[in-house]
Amino acid sequence: MKAYKMKKTLITTCAVLAFATPTFAGGLSDAMVAPEVIAADTTSSSSQGILVPIMALLLLAAAN
Repeated sequence: MKAYKMKKTLITTCAVLAFATPTFAGGLSDAMVAPEVIAADTTSSSSQGILVPIMALLLLAAAN
């Protein structure tokens, strides 16, 4: 009777360990997620390129 109980305990322990091992395989660390890359448009308006020369002409005209 003692051998039967020992065998049953051993089988139960092995079954519990076999099913519990994959539970710890992942660990408790956070999942690695790739950061999302956001590309910003950096185009400037073409009116800014002409603004400085116009202001310079106005200042020269006002000075004369």
